[in-house]
Amino acid sequence: MDPIRTVIVATGSYIPTVSVPNEHFLQHEFFDAEGKRIEKSAAEVLRQFEAITGIRERRYVSDDLVTSDIATRAAEDALESSGIDRESIDYLIVAHNFGDVRSSTRRSDMVPALAARVKYNLGIGNPRAVAYDLVFGCPGWLQGMITADYMVRSGDIKRALVIGAETLSRVSDPHDRDSLIYADGGGAAILEGIATAEPIGILSHAVRSDTIEHSRMLNMGPSYNASAIGDDLFLKMEGRKLYRYALQTVAGAIKECLDKAGLCLSHVKKIFLHQANEKMDEAILSALYTLYGAEIPAGVMPMTISWLGNSSVATLPTLFDLVVKGKLDNQQIESGDAAIFASVGAGMHINAFAYRMP
Repeated sequence: MDPIRTVIVATGSYIPTVSVPNEHFLQHEFFDAEGKRIEKSAAEVLRQFEAITGIRERRYVSDDLVTSDIATRAAEDALESSGIDRESIDYLIVAHNFGDVRSSTRRSDMVPALAARVKYNLGIGNPRAVAYDLVFGCPGWLQGMITADYMVRSGDIKRALVIGAETLSRVSDPHDRDSLIYADGGGAAILEGIATAEPIGILSHAVRSDTIEHSRMLNMGPSYNASAIGDDLFLKMEGRKLYRYALQTVAGAIKECLDKAGLCLSHVKKIFLHQANEKMDEAILSALYTLYGAEIPAGVMPMTISWLGNSSVATLPTLFDLVVKGKLDNQQIESGDAAIFASVGAGMHINAFAYRMP
């Protein structure tokens, strides 16, 4: 009897309509973690920021939308592009980190679970369609895919909808230059179990959580501007430490994943890496190819960070959707091609899975 393989049968995304270029922040005052005003002009801060991160603009949701809304839109896009009956979904997983944060309050709203809200929004009446949330930092969507793969291959479910959606603009400190990387977005994938001897779909995965020494590198805290009004908490990041941690660990996790799949790096057509920081992603890619003593092929790592920013759990599903639908210049992936998905984020968590296009 042929084994069950988990394949991606549909993808979807929602890219917010509000484009926010770096120039938007020219009138901002920036402070460091000690609350001291940064003496450089905002223009100089922004020039340095773009040189390091590669980000020229990012997308924010309009004030009337929250995370569950854009998660629903990404899911609708996946369902419409596939023609799949939504009542056939067995599992609906929504990866996020902050719940629904309204523009008027900046408070997290997570009850009921966003997955329950999305299931309601989609009008799925099947009571056997289990809907739940997954909070795992930026690697959350990828972890949702890994979780769904286990369930599909067990034979317990046939089809799963995995969504990553976030509105980081609602938890970004306007006085923290690190917050300039954050963006909003939603992406989705529908997974299905297929009995086949052919090695397609999700081939392997690797996950690690380094919480003892690294759990506080991303955390919530007050604004860096001590005179800011209110008691809101914002997403804070120890950027340099996170950069070093990622360089030390992500390439190894990817290699572990490839080894489990019996793949060499030369077999990989595309590397879908979490879009956090252009320089960091390039350094991780270089570290990975150095492990194999190989040259980096042109175009192996599609990038969207320059115009979409870092939308946390949404970056990978959005990136993959754009590539498979031919919406990124000079980026294609075809049947039989092998790819790696990898992410790093709050926790600190790292995960990866190897995938072969059916």
